[in-house]
Amino acid sequence: MLDWDKYIAVAERFQHKAKRQDREDLRQDIVVKLADLARNNGHKPFTEGAMVRVASYTVMSYWRDQMRKPSILSLNSEFDGGDGLELMETIADDHAIDLDAWCDARTWLLGCPRRLVDIAYKKVNGQPLNVKDQKYLWRFRQREQAQLV
Repeated sequence: MLDWDKYIAVAERFQHKAKRQDREDLRQDIVVKLADLARNNGHKPFTEGAMVRVASYTVMSYWRDQMRKPSILSLNSEFDGGDGLELMETIADDHAIDLDAWCDARTWLLGCPRRLVDIAYKKVNGQPLNVKDQKYLWRFRQREQAQLV
């Protein structure tokens, strides 16, 4: 005789190992697998250890099937962060201003030597640098590269 209460109790101990949306399906799969094996077992006793082993195998089979599924994502699907964002809203805009980089550049310019800022304006405007400016820029670059290494 099949003992459905035991099968359900064992299945409930293992259902948390599946994705949230698949937990009830996994529980049903475990119960059905246990019932089939108990029915085909003949008159041999079906111990709780054997039930746990079957449930564990069913969970492993579930994850193997999940990993073999091709994963096709839609940009309209909800982001996994849980705050209701869609994947489309997480794509970076190429034309947006990077405010953090802009603030960092402005902060860097505030601490930068005035002569170097003047040289940068000359380069942006296409004005030629004199020998002293070229040498100052070269020394500054060498000093900064040494700090990076």
